[in-house]
Amino acid sequence: RVRAAGHRVVGYDANPEVSEVASLAELVAGLTASPRVVWVMVPVQFLDGVLDDLGPLLGEGDIIIDGGNTKWTGDSGRAEKLARHGVHFIDCGVSGGIWGKEYGYALMCGGDAADVAIVQPIFDALKPAGDHGFAHAGGHGAGHFAKMVHNGIAYSMMQAYAEGRELMEK
Repeated sequence: RVRAAGHRVVGYDANPEVSEVASLAELVAGLTASPRVVWVMVPVQFLDGVLDDLGPLLGEGDIIIDGGNTKWTGDSGRAEKLARHGVHFIDCGVSGGIWGKEYGYALMCGGDAADVAIVQPIFDALKPAGDHGFAHAGGHGAGHFAKMVHNGIAYSMMQAYAEGRELMEK
């Protein structure tokens, strides 16, 4: 969706078979727009290590978006740590699963409004057309908090459906 909207996307993965560049340093070096924007989606147990590696590679005004299912309570600390390098941070809960590519993703962002405004064209490319599918929920942590609430509602509904079906079958 981001590439289809005309944005340049460079993918990096620790698995060289699926990566477009050989390292995070090569990824950052290849980013020419200013500010540089790096969207990170890794399992939470690897997130802080990736941010520790990325922070020194980026510079004043660059932005990292954490689109993983990260616990919201750590986002302020991550933003403060990256700020030491002049790097800005946005936490973004992402929902849409395998259908998101076709129909758009629901995005719940937390961070400074000025940073969100800079990367809004990326969010616009990812969300469904129209006025829905995106929320700037507040400061650092608000996006991942909103995603947590979203997951709680969705999983509760699935549990209720399953229990209802079981009752009907019996």
